[in-house]
Amino acid sequence: MARSIPAMIVIELAALFTVGSAMGASNTVPVPDLAGSWARATFALEQPASGPGPLLNPARRSNSNADPDPVVVKQMNVMLKPFAVELVKKRFEATRAGKPPPTPSSSCWPMVAPYIYRVQEMQLLQAKDEVLILYMQDHEVRRVRMNGTHPAIVTKSWHGDSVGHYEGDTLVVDTIGVKVGPVSIIDQAGSPYSEALHVVERYRLIDHAAAKEAQERNVRLNGAPGTQQAAGIDPNDTGKGLQVQFTVEDTNVFNMPWSGMATYGRADDIWVENVCAENTHEYYNARDTAIPQADRPDF
Repeated sequence: MARSIPAMIVIELAALFTVGSAMGASNTVPVPDLAGSWARATFALEQPASGPGPLLNPARRSNSNADPDPVVVKQMNVMLKPFAVELVKKRFEATRAGKPPPTPSSSCWPMVAPYIYRVQEMQLLQAKDEVLILYMQDHEVRRVRMNGTHPAIVTKSWHGDSVGHYEGDTLVVDTIGVKVGPVSIIDQAGSPYSEALHVVERYRLIDHAAAKEAQERNVRLNGAPGTQQAAGIDPNDTGKGLQVQFTVEDTNVFNMPWSGMATYGRADDIWVENVCAENTHEYYNARDTAIPQADRPDF
């Protein structure tokens, strides 16, 4: 079931987290206004201008019954540790056999950055000491402490410990300490991640034309999503887009750091609450999702 969040709640949240309060009375350095609701055109991560990028789905878009794409397999063998290569191959074979393995999205587990960008709409709220990122799916919220440092001993959590600062027109977010759940996926290929995961994100505004071109290029490469999940880019907006450039390091899983992008446009005025556990039937897979169970509490 999907429910619309009352507009007054969104307005009150935005009032609490504004760029004006983010600047502070004594701070003369302007803070980029990144606040607002942002939407993406597809689920997939975008490739960087150069260097290693997100692993693609090894399935061929034109024929889901075919063997894995040899180009993607070669990329996997270069970028992933051997155990991770085997895991991705097993996930591919299960999907091709009509028994797709669970993903965080399909089985109601938290998603980590950058995989969480597959949620097509988010709201970014800026305050002096904190940035909040609210995602439209499953009540996921990321909290970024501004101008802080990571503690010497980080308590693992679903979204990790995130600290941020501004570099000119860019919000830089550094995240470590991510907890690994039962379904560990960080890209569209199904690559896992470990507690050594380190993600650095750079949020900045880009010209409308550049944002539109990046979104269209990603759709051409990865295809449009099967459903928009009620998220939509405002077709009448001609303002700047928001682009996130990120770098991923995980020495337990990947042989090298890799990077990518996620490009957003201003969202339309519809904010729909998508809650995974309220409807366990996967209409797109004709099956029911297994609801997460815990033998003991996490805290």
